[in-house]
Amino acid sequence: MDNFIAAGLIEKYRNADSRLVLLDYDGTLVDYTPVPDTTRLTNPLFDILLKLIETPRTEVYIITGRGKHEIDKIFAHIPISIIAEHGVIIKERGIWKNQISNDGLWKETIFPILNQITSKCPDSFVEEKLFSLAWHYRNAESRSGYNCSRELIRLLEKTGHSDDLKILDGNKVVEVMTKEVGKGKAVKKLFEQNNFDFILAIGDDATDEEMFEYFLHKTRAYTIKVGNGDTFAKYKFESINDVVLLLKQISG
Repeated sequence: MDNFIAAGLIEKYRNADSRLVLLDYDGTLVDYTPVPDTTRLTNPLFDILLKLIETPRTEVYIITGRGKHEIDKIFAHIPISIIAEHGVIIKERGIWKNQISNDGLWKETIFPILNQITSKCPDSFVEEKLFSLAWHYRNAESRSGYNCSRELIRLLEKTGHSDDLKILDGNKVVEVMTKEVGKGKAVKKLFEQNNFDFILAIGDDATDEEMFEYFLHKTRAYTIKVGNGDTFAKYKFESINDVVLLLKQISG
């Protein structure tokens, strides 16, 4: 995103009557770390988010694949709305609500496959969330982790549940969930229930592409991908520093 476009974005944000700001967490507001629990927002970024939240006619959401309890702990001291687990659990006005119902029986078939790959890939691990299972290989040796992730995806695609499940090939993580789940569905619901005349959505990963794709033809929406790679986002940032700078500018 060049300075001219950024200036136009800031002007439209300030002139808007109703704003929606959607921010991914890992890779967008904070860097990835070997141990996910160690990621923390900087104090300046906390202050910026507080200013955004306190701005009249502005709705700010953290939209993340993280589980409810993890992300709630991180933002415990800030009254921000949260969309967790890629859209299936939403916290608004301090109250969490499930957006889908799922018995999770499909996990019984998927767990053995994830454990099989974990045994072949040292330092990888499985994370269970309420509505998904994730296999992380960020701590594994790079080539081994990538090769095992390709094998895992092939195995998952062969399961009898493949028609009902979604496989997300993310940033050193492969996540499995039902097809009811997705950031695109979550933001569609938000958009349709409100009359926002300015939308800003920022993310870095394959899991954010559904959100970008939904807003692709919405003229009121600015979508930004952090980092390299093909994307449905309209613009790109090189790093998290660019995200922080933009948020500081619009909150000032």
